[in-house]
Amino acid sequence: MYHLQGKTERVTPAALLALLADLYRDKLRLRQRHVAAARLVSHYEFNNTYQYVIAREDTHLEWLRAAVADLGGTPEEVAEPEVRAPGRGRQALEALLRDEVAQADAFIETWRARIPAITHARHGKMCQVVLGETLEHRRLFAQALEGREDLLGRRTGGLTTGGGVLPTRWVE
Repeated sequence: MYHLQGKTERVTPAALLALLADLYRDKLRLRQRHVAAARLVSHYEFNNTYQYVIAREDTHLEWLRAAVADLGGTPEEVAEPEVRAPGRGRQALEALLRDEVAQADAFIETWRARIPAITHARHGKMCQVVLGETLEHRRLFAQALEGREDLLGRRTGGLTTGGGVLPTRWVE
């Protein structure tokens, strides 16, 4: 059952599957963009923020993938986009971060309206957590845009990293 404009209607398993598959696809698009953008961000603290967000999104996607599979579906895969930042240095970083905030806003606006339709307790709560953590990710990107470097905590005793990050995400 779900409530929409004062009416109560039954959500069919097919409708629930379609909704969860759509959420998976939209969340995967955000995640793929974050992976592509992180490759362009060499600033240590901001890149760490991207890595934190990507890790949480990987968890969200696992939850959603399992929910879609439980309903008999197969989630759609989304390719990593090519991301370019106009300008160089701080200007390029600010352009990336502005876009992150805008994309998070669009995701939040879309899903804030759709998630209340899910009355299946487990799936509904899962989707609320995904939306809530996306709000938190938006806040982190907005704070990075403001120039805050203590997004994931502060270093003790003024220690620094001594430079940027490696150009690849995984080194074996």
